[in-house]
Amino acid sequence: MTGQFEPLPDGGAAVPLDEVEISILRSLAVQLLELVGPGAEPADGDDSDDLLASIFSDGPSEPPADPVLARLFPDAYGGPDLVPDDDVRAASAEFRRYTENDLRARKREDALALIRALDALGSGKGGAVLRLKPEECRQWLGGLNDLRLAIGTRLEVTDEDDGGELLRLPDSDPRKPMVLAYLWLGGLQETLVEALTG
Repeated sequence: MTGQFEPLPDGGAAVPLDEVEISILRSLAVQLLELVGPGAEPADGDDSDDLLASIFSDGPSEPPADPVLARLFPDAYGGPDLVPDDDVRAASAEFRRYTENDLRARKREDALALIRALDALGSGKGGAVLRLKPEECRQWLGGLNDLRLAIGTRLEVTDEDDGGELLRLPDSDPRKPMVLAYLWLGGLQETLVEALTG
């Protein structure tokens, strides 16, 4: 897994991916999509009342129990474990109630953008070059970041970890494939940022 994003003249980016890389990325994006959960069913027709209802629908007010979802949808003010103040907890719950549905929708859209772009590559032998338009790059950055957060949380990676200790895991350790995926996704994310800013 050595593909790196390179800038394109139109402001987008491109990366060569082999069949295995395409399969891994797609599988991880599908798993992320399943974890984030389904969105609200779209209303039939163009009823403005339904549109307003969807805009103002309340989301959850409690943080998710799953550590990965809690990382993807963090508390706005530090969370109940970090901030014992009832007013702060109430404000955090209120913030979550009005923002989490939109955040979930964006994360679903980003994961779907990865899946659609990978599916568009077809199933040619040997892989293909993924070419992203500038507007697709933002979704890929979001999707790659969400994948890394999810895997890093499952691996219990902390801010102090540099990945070195995880790399020294024996090949027999069941976490090793996820460690390699975590580091590879980090490389993809880094080279995509460089392609867009360089």
